[in-house]
Amino acid sequence: MKLVILSLFLLVCPALIINLCRRWPALDKLGSALICYGLGMLIANIGVLPEGSGPVQTMFMSISVPLALPLLLFSLDLKRWTKLAGRAFLSFSLVIVAVLIATTVSYVFYHDSVEESWKVAGMLIGVYTGGSVNLNAIGLALKAQEHVLVLTNTADMLVCTPYFLFILSYAQRVLGKILPPFCYPEKGSEAPQAAADCAGAGIEDFNDYSGIFSPAVALPLAGATLASIAIFGISYAVYGVVPVEFNMAALMISITTLGVFGSFVPKLRNIKKSFQLGQYIILVFCLVVGSLANLGQVVMSAPTILIFTAIVVYGSMLLHVLFAAIFRVDADTMIITSVAAVFSPPFVPVVAAALKNKDVIISGIATGILGWVIGNYLGISYAYLLKNLFG
Repeated sequence: MKLVILSLFLLVCPALIINLCRRWPALDKLGSALICYGLGMLIANIGVLPEGSGPVQTMFMSISVPLALPLLLFSLDLKRWTKLAGRAFLSFSLVIVAVLIATTVSYVFYHDSVEESWKVAGMLIGVYTGGSVNLNAIGLALKAQEHVLVLTNTADMLVCTPYFLFILSYAQRVLGKILPPFCYPEKGSEAPQAAADCAGAGIEDFNDYSGIFSPAVALPLAGATLASIAIFGISYAVYGVVPVEFNMAALMISITTLGVFGSFVPKLRNIKKSFQLGQYIILVFCLVVGSLANLGQVVMSAPTILIFTAIVVYGSMLLHVLFAAIFRVDADTMIITSVAAVFSPPFVPVVAAALKNKDVIISGIATGILGWVIGNYLGISYAYLLKNLFG
């Protein structure tokens, strides 16, 4: 009975957190994913989890990302996003180069002191080009041990929180002293509007779950869910024929690829709320991962994995600023593409509002979507490259 209650808690709690975030702007700025991680860590360390909860947590962790990923990808209009102005793609390309350099440097110094360091490196490349979805997909693909996956998620959360607070507060002023100002192509020197004034501009609210249970939305969404399950099944068949060493990598790459293909099918792409449903499943995953985090273990293991992660995060940020200065990328575009890569598209409107610049929203969302698409390929392939080059 206790395990049934735990399962219901894991499924329902994200809905309560989403509702609280909609009601309280301060919580919304923190983000529902971060709150789910934090709540999961809280219940893991105050002794309220029932005995024998491990299999339930493992089950949720194993199936949530493979099911969520196609739902997240179905709604993408890649043809539309590829028409974005070149400077945003340039800035995002610089993000990728910066992350690869910073990860390589960190790996060279710490690969002997961090457990499964090449897998951790791959996960960090994924998360800092596409977000937490990629981190966990890559961790599963590379068969990272459960505690390594949990520690990497925890280190990511701890290291990135100060960076996010800096982005929301002083980043525009500080980086504006180094980088060119944002150019408003049609407004000249007119003051930018806040992102909140951008109503009707065609920007999807990633956190809008309204109407998801209405028959007009729920029935097509059930079809999208079945399509996601079918993709999982096809990919699992691929998993079964690939050599054991690479079978999880093949599973996640197959899911990603089929999800992208699904986005080119209009009937799938136009199903409302498929992204929100996928995001909800990811929030369940975040809650589960947090509930597996033993802070005592984190404290024992944290020094090296935190340093490893911090070098990647802040090293790539500094390199991105340097590259942006060299290539004359403006401050706002640099900030929004960094946020899109490190934190994923749902955080873009929040940061755009802090920048008081609605014109960067499309740039951030577009490059963040691109990061979702390429993050798994990049993280998995580069992890194996680091393993073969450095051991």
